[in-house]
Amino acid sequence: MESVVALFKDSHQAAQALSGLQASGFQRDNLGFALADPVAENDLASATGISPEQGAPAGAGAVLRGMAIGTAASLALVLPIWALIALLPETRIYAQAGWYLLLFGILGGGGLGGIFGSLTGADHGDYVKLLRDFGIPSADAENYQAAINNGNVLVIARTEAQGKSREAVNIMRSSGGMDLDKVRGSGALASQRSVH
Repeated sequence: MESVVALFKDSHQAAQALSGLQASGFQRDNLGFALADPVAENDLASATGISPEQGAPAGAGAVLRGMAIGTAASLALVLPIWALIALLPETRIYAQAGWYLLLFGILGGGGLGGIFGSLTGADHGDYVKLLRDFGIPSADAENYQAAINNGNVLVIARTEAQGKSREAVNIMRSSGGMDLDKVRGSGALASQRSVH
């Protein structure tokens, strides 16, 4: 199956592209879109009858990243307090308690970070992983994710028929599909095609 993806400035252009793709014979199940604004996402889904694309869940990576951030934040908060306790002669007798403060700070920060990481990792918002599964290089997938976060709309069309992917590229271009390089800075191909 081939996947064609393109970026659009706004949901009106994306709706035009999705309508054109449907008119040319693409089934709704083989079309999808992604954008950062949930209200605009709901409006686009209602207008086109096409479901938004769910990004892959971030999974264990988000949990570990959250734990690392939580641990680092707790160390940044607790370590200076422990250092003051250990350095000041009047409070040096509490240095043993400072070790416990440091330990509980690390455990608490890491635990809370892991909880928040698991919550953010379950939101199906990782389009980098999804696009890499389509065969798109990691650097381009990260740029697509950044473009979505900056307010652009990603449209995805999948097909098994020979020649339909070229037709999808043409429809997306004529509907205002932007060059990925234009989003980054300088211009090339309006859509990316990949076989997976």
